[in-house]
Amino acid sequence: MKKRSNIITVAIDSPAAAGAGTQAKLISKEYNLLYLDTGKLYRMAALLKIKNKNFNYLYLKKNMAKLKLSSLDNKGLISDEVANTASVIAQDIRIRKIIKNFQLSCAYNPPTKYSGSVLDGRDITSVLMKDAMFKFYITANVKERAKRRFIEYKKLKKNITFKEVLKSLKNRDKLDKNRKYSPLKKTKDSILINTTKLSKKSCFYKIKAIMDKKIYN
Repeated sequence: MKKRSNIITVAIDSPAAAGAGTQAKLISKEYNLLYLDTGKLYRMAALLKIKNKNFNYLYLKKNMAKLKLSSLDNKGLISDEVANTASVIAQDIRIRKIIKNFQLSCAYNPPTKYSGSVLDGRDITSVLMKDAMFKFYITANVKERAKRRFIEYKKLKKNITFKEVLKSLKNRDKLDKNRKYSPLKKTKDSILINTTKLSKKSCFYKIKAIMDKKIYN
């Protein structure tokens, strides 16, 4: 695969609703990087599976080949059903391989208008971007994560209880951390960022200080 040289590469892993997506977006804006929420690729695959009874590997491969990043803004990807289905199909090694090609292209060969890339997900630091310039593991207490996700759902007027959100997150954590292929884990060279008691701004400034020190020195 073709790789652009001298680009900034940022890899972020995290459990669901830890704030990684928010930080990745802030990083992408600050350093002019292509942002890819890799979890949304699995959600897209999950949505295709839910909507199509004839879903198979070839069907997914064809859809991934013509996928545009703008498609990942689909609000249909936010549902709990899609999220849980995504965690299940993410355990399928063949589906992971199909999605991996798209991820690698974004990570190492972003459009030239960008100075690099920032990807967040579950296996970015451990599998997809082992040689990333910056590697972060962003986490938070599960109850705090459930609280954040519950607030998101309420804004979307979704009829769901906090207890259901908490149970769903605990289930997703179990699936993500214990799956056979590419489980969620913190690598030794990843910088741990716990957002439980951090505001979005203070968390970003902490990350920015780390990145600026390396980029500008």
